[in-house]
Amino acid sequence: MGHHKHNASRRRFMGQAACAAVGTTTLFSSINSLGMLNALARPRPLAFPPVNDGYRAMVCVLLGGGNDSYNMLVPSTGEAYDIYAASRSNLALPQSDLLGLNYTDGDGYQYGLHPSMPEMQSLFEQNKLAMIANVGTLIEPVTKAQILAGTAPLPLGLLSHSDQVRHWQTSMPHTRSAKGWGGRMADILYTLNDSQDVSMSISLSGTNIFQAGNTVQEFAVTPNGSVGIGTLTGGDFLAETLGAGVQSLLDQEYFDLFKQTYATKVNSSQGQHEAFAAAIEGLSPFATSFPGDPFGQNLNMVAQSIAAAPALGMNRQIFFVHFGGWDHHDEVLGNQEFSLSSLSQGLASFQATMEELGLADCVTTFTISDFARTLTSNGNGTDHGWGGNCMVMGGAVNGGQMYGSYPTLQLDSDLEVGGGVLIPTMSTDVYFAELCLWFGLDPTNLTDVLPNIENFYTYDPDAPHPVGFMNY
Repeated sequence: MGHHKHNASRRRFMGQAACAAVGTTTLFSSINSLGMLNALARPRPLAFPPVNDGYRAMVCVLLGGGNDSYNMLVPSTGEAYDIYAASRSNLALPQSDLLGLNYTDGDGYQYGLHPSMPEMQSLFEQNKLAMIANVGTLIEPVTKAQILAGTAPLPLGLLSHSDQVRHWQTSMPHTRSAKGWGGRMADILYTLNDSQDVSMSISLSGTNIFQAGNTVQEFAVTPNGSVGIGTLTGGDFLAETLGAGVQSLLDQEYFDLFKQTYATKVNSSQGQHEAFAAAIEGLSPFATSFPGDPFGQNLNMVAQSIAAAPALGMNRQIFFVHFGGWDHHDEVLGNQEFSLSSLSQGLASFQATMEELGLADCVTTFTISDFARTLTSNGNGTDHGWGGNCMVMGGAVNGGQMYGSYPTLQLDSDLEVGGGVLIPTMSTDVYFAELCLWFGLDPTNLTDVLPNIENFYTYDPDAPHPVGFMNY
């Protein structure tokens, strides 16, 4: 009877977690996409003015769809590998194929990367890459017993793509927020930049939640640069005439809120386009080459944007790149082989370019994803999970280490709540707090950026590292 109740509790948890969120109305989405609600809000006054201590940039790489990260970072020795192989069954990577890392954890286990990631193996060995183990969205620490009893405060829409990808970008899993933690931090630190001609938040993936703030909004560019209204930049007589007409429409004052906001946004975007295009126009080509795939070319433009930072008057920049296609319910082995190879090659080229520019210590790149995936196979793929593994790369990273607690991959462990879903042992708040403090956020403003951080970490000036993977 007890076993029956236990399985019923698991089914209830899985069923509740998988329920998709009720969507907001089209009107609300339209208003928010124009930045109108954000423009009406006001950030809290700073406890201390931000201090400019040199250029720094953060590059957020979203692996959209849910990376099967327990095949990205794998226990490679002893009992831990045997447990991995048993739990993953037909999806387990051969032990001999893993790219070994020169790292041993406190239990004496060693780890390897997916065989498609030799570039990341090399950066790990050079202490330029760190692995972050079993991180995920949490409101507060929870136990398996609480979850199975139905008393745990769980993130909204726990196994839902739309909810979890939002929570990773906002670090507010208790609510469906429209603002991201990158945007909230930009609201606090944007005054460090000498010029506001171009936003400090630059997106290679259009409008996104991560960079949505009250004051600062993302400026979207493409792998080929920024996009503006051609007729506004002059040309022949017809182009100048059309441009004058368009500019006249944009310069008018409108009583209609939508029209006025649209005109303001277009004017702002055009101004940013002209400043951005001028800044990157005179850049010398990089000696480092980038892969020709979309991810590599997006990182190439991020690198150009960083190289143009002095011309743009930037001391702080935040970048966002969405690398999609990780929802591998089928053919996970073949699909992940391709995706992880692209990820590894693109990141390696980007890091080499930062070193070429002499900015390796100033730029930190980190990965996020909707969630990890189930340890168990659904036949040829995996389904939606929870806690998983991430990577952080850069010259300021205390690399060559794994941070956090890599869980046992044993089914029915204290962290496995059914179907191969693992409870995270590190919250996104703690992961992101380390990045925020390196970026220059004053500790007194941590709760403004990460509202739940005090459920997991309290700042101590004698031990100022929430995790320890950044050097600051």
